[in-house]
Amino acid sequence: MTALAISNVVLWVLVLVLGAVVLALTRQLGVLHERIAPAGALMLNRGLTVGEPAPVLEVAAIDGRPVKVGAVREDGRSTLLLFVSPTCPVCKTLLPAVRSSGRDERSWLDVVLASDGDVAEQRAFVRAQGLEAVPYVVSAALGLAYQVSRLPFAALLDERGVLRARGLVNSREHLESLFEAKRLGVASLQQYFSGAA
Repeated sequence: MTALAISNVVLWVLVLVLGAVVLALTRQLGVLHERIAPAGALMLNRGLTVGEPAPVLEVAAIDGRPVKVGAVREDGRSTLLLFVSPTCPVCKTLLPAVRSSGRDERSWLDVVLASDGDVAEQRAFVRAQGLEAVPYVVSAALGLAYQVSRLPFAALLDERGVLRARGLVNSREHLESLFEAKRLGVASLQQYFSGAA
């Protein structure tokens, strides 16, 4: 009987110690969560400078409609220019977030998708991904003007045609970091948090 009582006491002590350890770990996770800043779109060292006027190009969408990118917008709307490719798996996984963000931000933002390469392959990509409602431009000149070296790459232009944010976007969080950077008036969230630190 005494051994049973001792083992029960030892087990209860262990349960209480484990409970205290779990509470301490939970607290540490909360502290770490507060310290870690959200990841924004990856800014590349080379390329256009945020805050300067973006290159203005008039190109045709895949359906033939003219699209003017980088110009002053009389309607006061901003433009998200997203460079994608039919052969980019990350681009395909990002497209639902792009469509959703386009709907959520439709009061102030227009989305333009851009690519280069074979037009027939691009048309098949547009059909397969259900992108018929989004202006889709096939233009190597546009990618060169915006100095795109990796995909998926996004550039956020304000209503005056000024580049407000840019970078590689691999997730919805990266995409929304461009909107937040524009709202805060900084080139990137990394710049904002490094200045705030």
